[in-house]
Amino acid sequence: MATTRRPEGSWAGRCTSATSWRRGCDASPCAWAGCAPRSSCRQVSSPLPRLLWKARYEDLPEYLNNVCLEYFEEAVDFMLQHPKVKGPSVGLLGFSKGGDLCLSMASFLKGITATVVINACVANTIVPLHYKDMIIPNLSSDPGKYKITESGVLNLVDIWNDPLEKPNHRSLIPLEKAQGPFLFIVGMDDHNWKSEFYAQIASERLQAHGKDRPQIIYYPGTGHCIDPPYFPLCSASVHAVLDQPVFYGGEPKAYSRAQVDAWQQIQTFFHKHLNGKKSVKPSKL
Repeated sequence: MATTRRPEGSWAGRCTSATSWRRGCDASPCAWAGCAPRSSCRQVSSPLPRLLWKARYEDLPEYLNNVCLEYFEEAVDFMLQHPKVKGPSVGLLGFSKGGDLCLSMASFLKGITATVVINACVANTIVPLHYKDMIIPNLSSDPGKYKITESGVLNLVDIWNDPLEKPNHRSLIPLEKAQGPFLFIVGMDDHNWKSEFYAQIASERLQAHGKDRPQIIYYPGTGHCIDPPYFPLCSASVHAVLDQPVFYGGEPKAYSRAQVDAWQQIQTFFHKHLNGKKSVKPSKL
């Protein structure tokens, strides 16, 4: 089966701060490549991850008004030419808005053969996407459908319009054009948007075009944010785009269990599709 449902657990995590990592990854994809051995006596290849910022960093714009895929294409080319990257391809890892960016990169760019997205939308979101002479509009929303939790933070899960409805079809990302497989990590208590629904759309679309069914791993009780192991639960924070507190969902025990398992699943997926390894040693994290 390509779809796996992970049970809740009782793992506990510890970390001083998750803010800087999450701020960077929420709307920024991470390129992941097989790394050449560092010496002749070490014959095991290891991953070489690189985070790619697209706003609020050095000379990049303070606010995101649109996305030009050529910027990310340069990053992929850079990774492929890196002396420590074995090639001939790289993998992508993206969370939230960074997830739909990774889906777009995998669909339109060359040299990408493995893509992992964490709680991502299957349509382009937030701002229009530009690539050469093509424009994919962002999925429309109805801000009036937001809710306020008892704690006074925004719940946005119902504001996003259905990408399958005809007026929103142009925002759908053509996943069937991708060269490699997908892994969808889904928090079933995601209150940012309907990640489970989007993963199902992706699976049906790929199969309708004769492509393999993607691997989907569902984590019950887990919200929008699924960080690396031992980061503290972030059930709400100030949204990077709205600049207002937003509720993301998730329970501590389920979240900490999902962290550990998802991190291992991601590494296994990349080792398999980038390095050709069917299994990897358990993470030391």
